[in-house]
Amino acid sequence: MNSLDIDKIKACLPHRYPFLLIDKVLDYDPHKSLTAIKNVTVNEPFFQGHFPNKPVMPGVLIIEAMAQATGLLGCISAENDRADDSLYYLVAVDNARFRHPVEPGDQLVINVDFEKARRGIWCFKVKATVDKEVVASADLMTTKKDPTS
Repeated sequence: MNSLDIDKIKACLPHRYPFLLIDKVLDYDPHKSLTAIKNVTVNEPFFQGHFPNKPVMPGVLIIEAMAQATGLLGCISAENDRADDSLYYLVAVDNARFRHPVEPGDQLVINVDFEKARRGIWCFKVKATVDKEVVASADLMTTKKDPTS
């Protein structure tokens, strides 16, 4: 199994606290798939307002965690250690579905499957599970760009 710890994740992604939403990559196969985890804790800053009496991880942040996982697969597949400072941008979200709330104490397991690449756009099917139950899914598209252009 191929895995990445937080230091290797930070070498690929520019995100930092509180916006780095991937804690570990459990396994990956370049150009094919990746499995990552996000440990959801009550200490997340968004839980103070979403919602104070019933904390629920916002769906948009679940999508962001899924997008960060696609960026990691792109980085790994391109054998890019971010030395060229390229960024992976989310360019489209299609067919997003949220099936169950994600709450403090949950471990979000994100599964990314590479679908295709065309003219610099990478397409992925992504699902997020908690305790093997699908909580969210989406088709995501990303692209790699030089941040100065």
